[in-house]
Amino acid sequence: MNRRSAILLALGAATAALTPAGDAHAEGSKSRKVERYEVASKGARAGAARTVVEAPREVVRSVVTDYNRYTDFITRFRSAKIVGKSGDKTDVYLQVPIMNGTVKIWAVVRFDPPKQVGNDLVITSRMLKGNVKRLDANWRIKQLDAQRSELALELTIVPALPVPDSLVMPEVRYAAAKAVSGSRDEAERRRAKGGEQS
Repeated sequence: MNRRSAILLALGAATAALTPAGDAHAEGSKSRKVERYEVASKGARAGAARTVVEAPREVVRSVVTDYNRYTDFITRFRSAKIVGKSGDKTDVYLQVPIMNGTVKIWAVVRFDPPKQVGNDLVITSRMLKGNVKRLDANWRIKQLDAQRSELALELTIVPALPVPDSLVMPEVRYAAAKAVSGSRDEAERRRAKGGEQS
């Protein structure tokens, strides 16, 4: 077995071990449900997740744009730190361990400011540099009523090594689900405290 085949086999085994059994499309009780799905994303597939948040849209926005605190409420992130600004855009260093922490994906991602697109508040990003070919994170926040919002994340990760989507996508969907559920929980904590900031 050559080195490349061994790496792909190890990646597949580790991904299978990390991905929850069945990789269900929805998890949790109805009120805490997180739906996982896939979408097309500029020539690639994105792992995505969405959930209902018991908080107004502006509180959810304050969480999603609190980049320096991602590690406090998104358990999949090992590091998150604002490293620069370019006009109204924010450059953030992100590090996410995979394969039981044996591999660390890192990237500097440029987040655009929130903008209104139809009924959604959208925060898009693109990778500036990193150890993967591509890492994009695109958030969507939709106001459902005065006290509830829908939060969605489309996460695209294209590894530097040629790895089949069947190995990558379950991990990406799982990471998107953890980001959405962690952000939901933080937004609900902030709403309970009566404001946008913690």
